[in-house]
Amino acid sequence: MDELIHRDCPSPNWNERKLPISMVVLHYTGMESGQAALERLCDPAAEVSAHYLIEEDGKVIRLVPEEKRAWHAGRSYWRGITDVNSASIGIEIVNPGHEFGYRPFTEAQMEALVPLLAGIMARHNIAPANVVGHSDVAPARKQDPGELFEWEVLARYGLALPTPRPRIRLLHENPGAFFLSLERFGYDISDKAAAITAFQRRFRPRIIDGELDGEVGALLFELLIARDVAESYDADDEGFEDYSI
Repeated sequence: MDELIHRDCPSPNWNERKLPISMVVLHYTGMESGQAALERLCDPAAEVSAHYLIEEDGKVIRLVPEEKRAWHAGRSYWRGITDVNSASIGIEIVNPGHEFGYRPFTEAQMEALVPLLAGIMARHNIAPANVVGHSDVAPARKQDPGELFEWEVLARYGLALPTPRPRIRLLHENPGAFFLSLERFGYDISDKAAAITAFQRRFRPRIIDGELDGEVGALLFELLIARDVAESYDADDEGFEDYSI
């Protein structure tokens, strides 16, 4: 693990966990520079932090020990968990975000993220379905890591759910059934348009309009099947061990 860390920059912004670790939440920093983001994550007055920060050149900075509760998710929800900070590892990836000139993440960042994430998942027995973006756990408030994040890179290594290719469109005559399924998948559906937008940003980034359509319905159906099948296997299965470091 230590060989992946370029340096430690301890943040004072943490407290004790109240839940076991079961998730990873990925963020972009959304500030004009990586240095500005690092300073804020270590500023006690800001009251924000993460466990790791990945700079644009791929260097990994450790801010908070994994066993501690970093303050990265804020008001959030995933699969019934409302204290996401207690249940998750937070990884900040340097990117100016939508406010300051959103751009693709660097190859070096993705190359650094893969082994870092694989190690975290192996240590804490985290399922790929619980590797999520900040926008997934806070759809009404957040957009990160955004539509340019390369989720399929992670999926190729078994570190996130792959985006399915639905064979048919699935139109919901009763939208309530769709939203019950979306909530079952993990999302907070209290703001329905925001929940659809977050789902699209993650699984159909080419069209993000907050509207329920047949492709969105089919994607969710396929994802629920794939997740339930994957989680029917023990996480100690031989395939999972391939991703440990």
